[in-house]
Amino acid sequence: MARGKLRIYLGAAPGVGKTYAMLSEAHRRAERGTDCVVAFVETHGRARTEVMLRGLEQVPRREVVHRGAVFTELDLDAVLARRPEVALVDELPHTNVPGVRHTKRWQDVEALLDAGIDVVSTANIQHLESLGDVVESITGVRQRETVPDEVVRRADQIELVDMSPEALRRRMAHGNIYQPDKVDAALSHYFRPGNLTALRELALLWVADRADEYLQRYRSEHRVRRIWGSRERIVVGLTGGPEGRTLIRRAARLAEKGAGGEVLAVYIARGDGLTAASPKELAVQRTLVEDLGGTFHHVLGDDVPAALLDFARGANATQIVLGSSRRKSWQYVLGPGVGATVARESGPDLDVHIVTHGEVAKGRGLPAARGARLGRSRVAWGWFAGLGGPLLLTPLLSSVHLGLANDVLLYLALTVAAALLGGLYPALASAAAGSLLLNWYFTPPVNRFTIADPRNIIALAIFVGVAVSVASVVGLAARRTHQAARLRAESEILSFLAGGVLRGETSLEALLERVRQTFGMDSAALLERAGDTDPWTCAGRAGSGPPVGRPEEADVDVPVGDHMALALTGRVLPAEDRRVLAAFAAQAAVVLDRRRLREEADRARALAEGNRIRTALLAAVSHDLRTPLAGIKAAVTSLRADDVAWSDEDQDALLEGIEEGADRLDHLVGNLLDMSRLQTGTVTPLIREIDVDEVVPMALVGVPEASVELDIPETLPMVAVDAGLLERSMANLVENAVKYSPPDRAVLVAASALGDRVEVRVADRGPGVPDAAKERIFAPFQRYGDAPRGSGVGLGLAVARGFAEAMGGTLDAEDTPGGGLTMVLTLRAADPGGTPMAAYGASTTEERQAR
Repeated sequence: MARGKLRIYLGAAPGVGKTYAMLSEAHRRAERGTDCVVAFVETHGRARTEVMLRGLEQVPRREVVHRGAVFTELDLDAVLARRPEVALVDELPHTNVPGVRHTKRWQDVEALLDAGIDVVSTANIQHLESLGDVVESITGVRQRETVPDEVVRRADQIELVDMSPEALRRRMAHGNIYQPDKVDAALSHYFRPGNLTALRELALLWVADRADEYLQRYRSEHRVRRIWGSRERIVVGLTGGPEGRTLIRRAARLAEKGAGGEVLAVYIARGDGLTAASPKELAVQRTLVEDLGGTFHHVLGDDVPAALLDFARGANATQIVLGSSRRKSWQYVLGPGVGATVARESGPDLDVHIVTHGEVAKGRGLPAARGARLGRSRVAWGWFAGLGGPLLLTPLLSSVHLGLANDVLLYLALTVAAALLGGLYPALASAAAGSLLLNWYFTPPVNRFTIADPRNIIALAIFVGVAVSVASVVGLAARRTHQAARLRAESEILSFLAGGVLRGETSLEALLERVRQTFGMDSAALLERAGDTDPWTCAGRAGSGPPVGRPEEADVDVPVGDHMALALTGRVLPAEDRRVLAAFAAQAAVVLDRRRLREEADRARALAEGNRIRTALLAAVSHDLRTPLAGIKAAVTSLRADDVAWSDEDQDALLEGIEEGADRLDHLVGNLLDMSRLQTGTVTPLIREIDVDEVVPMALVGVPEASVELDIPETLPMVAVDAGLLERSMANLVENAVKYSPPDRAVLVAASALGDRVEVRVADRGPGVPDAAKERIFAPFQRYGDAPRGSGVGLGLAVARGFAEAMGGTLDAEDTPGGGLTMVLTLRAADPGGTPMAAYGASTTEERQAR
């Protein structure tokens, strides 16, 4: 099955028209006969967006209950069963409510694509995971819902929905994005012109980079070698010397002169791993390049000019910046140098800049050749075979007389043995000793270093050539074997690091212990400091070595940026080990940042939840609790006044006002306490078999007598509930219904049996609630519509649902036929078989915990 195609409408901020554009595309496809459905689209109450949904098939959403509230999410199974050609999925970075198949909506989209369904989706630039820090620095808001960049990059089409900041602010002011009560705050904070301009630039640059990736892919697939100068790309050739910093700064200045200029610093390392570059200097230059907005690249290549030109052409670069050669004058006899070769072979599309610097003509060291890595004992045996073997063989051959040809072969066998055991140098020594002994003792005239027969000269020459060739091959094989083993070890280490990233391992101490064990060090520590002059502090360490106060005090230190370093004590590591150590250092910095971000997120989440509750409580105390207190105080003050003679009717009215205020206070405080019990999980219902008609009348105390009409048959089965919790739930439901129902229309409370359930319906004839808001009215501190502040703190329905679920029931809202809202309380009927109450209550509690 072919994978589906993904199209993403990307915007700089909410309200630019991503969902509208997505729905317009759906209408265009539907008109062409494409089977297109709306899997999930969030209109946010925007009228123009809701109009665009007309005429499109919508897959019903899945309802998920979480923490006493019902949420709607994308029904992945329903969409897969429907199998449309195209599915519309809004808000790609959305985090799903716990209880569905995937944690993130983009994972749902991946499942649809894997099933061969094309997907059209939307996202904002601030939700890209890699841009979280940048967006936070611009807006001051940390985005909690993010989508991995790779998911968006893999999209087959990315279309930017752009709008100028001025036009977007006009849309906001006209009420086309947020509700009127949120417009002023949005315009003053997130939707400031500076924020919108920065986010728009971020979106434009990101999309431009993606377009550049597509261009590079096209050039690679079509093998386009000619450079297309669509934008200035400047490649800086680095050697690892101190002049690299000058070249990088020069390239950055060149890039600033052109719009969209880009700097790519590249270091060409020899394929055999031999290098004369300083790892610490390369790390400093990498940091400098990244600070200036460029990128650093490490490339292997034995032919430095060819590798540099291949990289430049592959990156579609337009300029190359190189430093003047550090070679001395006599070294030009060996060749023209990298700069001259690159300039000669660059062609007409690449400009080459040769930059002077302070290291010109000062010379540079050549890389030292590595040993054969054969081991000391093996090399010692090689020297013994190479020198001692010919000395022992000569007396034996002098007494046997096998002939010159056989003598040469025997000496050659010793040379080969020396090469196999000790490598190149013992073999060369054996060849030299063997040739001299053959010439002196066995080549006529004997006892003289002269050769009479020219054929013997050829034999000795072949002998020496074969010996040197075999020794070279053995030495090269030993070196390649050592390199292969080392590269395998490095690949295993890097694979471990990559696996740790994928697994989300965040233990800094475990990573440092791995570093210490891998390189055989005494201790490993990650040091950091806030600024260039601040003291170093230890963010984490492993091992038993002495503590390190500064990176310079360690045996090995690897810088990670400007203010962080990985320090190890125990021994000095060779340069070849520092490459892998740099990967460990970068991973340690990532782990530390991830740990701190997670801690900050946890603290921020706790603070946000606490602030939300405190704000709601303060709002309740500031008005809803103070109003009845003020009424009670005014009535009491009036009754105690000595200068006024109150009639009996006036006194009764004032006392009635005091009683009403006290009842109101009691109700509000009771709801606040009940909600606190629900949120802390301390509600433990006592389940008993009770008749509904015994509890419901008790819940009507406090409402006008003619405002409620009861329809509860006596034949209803008994219900397994907590009588107190049911009474409180019904009281809140009836009070809410009476509040919104017209005075001349009574609230109907009816009950009926459905299988093993009993439904209690509380129907009012008020204005009703639209479907989109039916779940929000059950959230704490929520009042629907224009409810006055004095009508409660918005906890009644939340408490009612919490108590209903604590008893194993449910509470939902639906429309009343003819207008109004009906609350449907579903309760579990008692076991007709007479199950003991203790067992019944236990099973109910276990089922509730399982849910």
